[in-house]
Amino acid sequence: MTRAPAEVGGSGAGPAWWAELPPAAGAAVLATGILSVGLHLTGFEGVSVVTLCLATALWLLLAFDFSTLLLGDRRRWAATADTPPALTAVAATTVLGARFELLGLTPVAVAFLVLASAVWPVLLATVLLHLARRAPGAAFLVCVATQGLAVLSVLLAPETGDWLARVALVLFLLGLVLYADALARFDVRQVVTGAGDHWIAGGAMAISALAGSKLLTSGAWSGGAETALRRTTFVLLALDLTWYAVLLCGEFAHRRLRYDVLRWATVFPLGMTAVASLSTAAATGVDWLGTLGRVLLWIAVAAWLLTAYGLIRTFTGRPAGTP
Repeated sequence: MTRAPAEVGGSGAGPAWWAELPPAAGAAVLATGILSVGLHLTGFEGVSVVTLCLATALWLLLAFDFSTLLLGDRRRWAATADTPPALTAVAATTVLGARFELLGLTPVAVAFLVLASAVWPVLLATVLLHLARRAPGAAFLVCVATQGLAVLSVLLAPETGDWLARVALVLFLLGLVLYADALARFDVRQVVTGAGDHWIAGGAMAISALAGSKLLTSGAWSGGAETALRRTTFVLLALDLTWYAVLLCGEFAHRRLRYDVLRWATVFPLGMTAVASLSTAAATGVDWLGTLGRVLLWIAVAAWLLTAYGLIRTFTGRPAGTP
């Protein structure tokens, strides 16, 4: 992810963490929100609700910063909106919306869908216009944000009718096209040199598999369309797991143990891969994927705890040797 300037305003008095808030908070919301979903799917409802509350608090902080920049510093807002990390605002909103829908709070989920849908085209167009030819892993957020909308839309389809499921299918297919474009731009050296956001290459594939599994269980498709969705979901999950292995090997090849704010963008794909596995297992009846999802979920929880520890150590002014 592109980092914001270390200082805010002309005086140089603003703290660096505030200047980095949009990308940092967005990735943290994604990581925390998807863990809440995974914990819910595995029966840990109490812990899931606690993490949801934390993710919501982080989202409110992100929304406040986003609004403050938009109203008070248009130039800096525009500069931030040009970069892929801006799309974490959309992706984080859809993840929280999906979790609220799983809680049965449909009006809240609908509000999150409307908000994300209003912001998504503006940010997506701006980011695509400024996307570099050789881009870091944050480039895959164009796919993540779009597939996040697809997931939330298909979850809400039973409340609104099949038309929203069809919209979700269009978003799902567009997300795959955007993934291909991001992959063509991705600097593959990031696999061994990236500071954390290179994992979004796998996370984008994971949320695509999740969207496919939700479309599969929506009941809006039958016959050949259902078969095609089933096969596509399996392929996407297999590609996601392949990315997971490749990125993990990259971590061992070049160890990056010190805390970096971009490590929140590592935790999110770990959690999303777990949720995608759990959701695909439920949609297809392949039990071993559920077992795999549970194992991967606890790896994601451990990564979240290590990253949170690194953040706390950073705020207390002590070095953190966490990934």
